[in-house]
Amino acid sequence: MSLLVDITKQFKDFSLNVSLATNGGRLGLLGASGCGKSMTLKCIAGIEKPDRGRILLNDRVLYDSEKRINVIPQKRKVGYLFQNYALFPNMSVSQNIGIGLKGSYKEKLPKINEMLSMFHLSGLEDRYPAQLSGGQQQRVALARILAYEPDVLMLDEPFSALDSYLKESLLEELLETLKGYPGDIIIVSHSRDEIYSLCERLVIIDKGNLVMAGDTGEIFRKPGKLAAAKLTGCKNLSPAKVLDDYTLVATDWGLKLRVKERMKGNIQYIGIRAHDIRPAEKPEEVNSFPLKDYRMIDSPFEKNILGRCGQGEIWWKVSNEKWKELVSTAPPSYLCLPPEALIVLE
Repeated sequence: MSLLVDITKQFKDFSLNVSLATNGGRLGLLGASGCGKSMTLKCIAGIEKPDRGRILLNDRVLYDSEKRINVIPQKRKVGYLFQNYALFPNMSVSQNIGIGLKGSYKEKLPKINEMLSMFHLSGLEDRYPAQLSGGQQQRVALARILAYEPDVLMLDEPFSALDSYLKESLLEELLETLKGYPGDIIIVSHSRDEIYSLCERLVIIDKGNLVMAGDTGEIFRKPGKLAAAKLTGCKNLSPAKVLDDYTLVATDWGLKLRVKERMKGNIQYIGIRAHDIRPAEKPEEVNSFPLKDYRMIDSPFEKNILGRCGQGEIWWKVSNEKWKELVSTAPPSYLCLPPEALIVLE
């Protein structure tokens, strides 16, 4: 299974320019709201038409601007799960699942029953969408899509309509449900936690442009670019001036910092994740700075400490248990930005 997308589309104040390829597995599209993630899915599905480019699914041309090919959505074999699931409110669960299948209802029934069993919906077949929970509605929508065996499955913000408690329980359920699906899966989200949990590979889109693609875990470890660092949740970022292969100055923080690995490329920013900061063992430790004029924001399971540093602030996250241990005598006077945890960014 493979999908190739290389398209551009110009809007009044926005330009979409995306080039990506899949080869099985789950691919995440991560970006801020309005960056072009959902528009990319709509172009693949045929709901929107790009201005230029090509879209190929398993070597089958879905769109080619030069050859003037634009296959209608109904013939693309693309499954698209909308944010609100788009169930028909006046149809039962069984009717919703069978709506995209050909033949009489009697001819559709074996496939409907197979989907009811696969998605644990047996006993709910005569209910209507308003009588279902959010999780049940999502399973019905997925069953309807997979009933006609699409070559690619696209999920657009699959948890956006759910509360946080239901979201966490359904995430594992969705992973289990999708295990047996043989085609490509593309999942759009602005939640880095969802993408990290669900997708082996990741594409980051910023203002309509693809800025990074690769292994999800590796991009979170080494985002490489400023936009990728922001979207993967790096709280601490400062412009930087490189002094040598291993040393730079974080200009906002007024700190001279050492990094572990030799720097390459046009490095202009330095970052560190809030959980990677630790108390300094001694004031003269490499990359240490005084913790002063700090303010604290409580959350249920951790402390968020924001300390003044130069002209900016550095955000440190530490568990409640660890904080109690640290302040049993007095809060740490110095913090350390470990060289191995620093993220250099183009």
